[in-house]
Amino acid sequence: MSLEKKISVLYIDDEANNLDSFKAAFRRDFNVFTAISAHDGLQLLKQNQIEIVLSDQRMPEMTGVEFFAQIKDKHPDCMRILITGFADITTVIDAINMGQVYRYVSKPWCNEDLKILIQQAFEVYKLRADNKKLTADLLLVNQQLEFVLRQKLSSL
Repeated sequence: MSLEKKISVLYIDDEANNLDSFKAAFRRDFNVFTAISAHDGLQLLKQNQIEIVLSDQRMPEMTGVEFFAQIKDKHPDCMRILITGFADITTVIDAINMGQVYRYVSKPWCNEDLKILIQQAFEVYKLRADNKKLTADLLLVNQQLEFVLRQKLSSL
């Protein structure tokens, strides 16, 4: 990955120690952004091209699910991963339905497993981006073919 652009990852958590641990563990592998609040996370998303967003579920001003629900329209392409220390099936269901999360991770996480998960999420991100581009290219070619066909039909 040294010749390629590093994956940009944003981690939002209201506990500074978790943010410091995340940054220390992943700064060599990814372009890491951290935010102590959902508000700060929104600002970072506005200012940077972020491919992967991880958010803690339990935060004071807004839950991770609420945060993901809020960003899914303005940042539909970024992959969303919910992190929590509390296993709750309602939270998981809400995360899937409201925030369209890619995965759900329990605290404490294993650094190697989380690194692999982030890389897998980025692969999905790239595939979706490639699919969008190919679809747009196909639509353009179709329009050009229709134009040529109309020209030929009108000349008959």
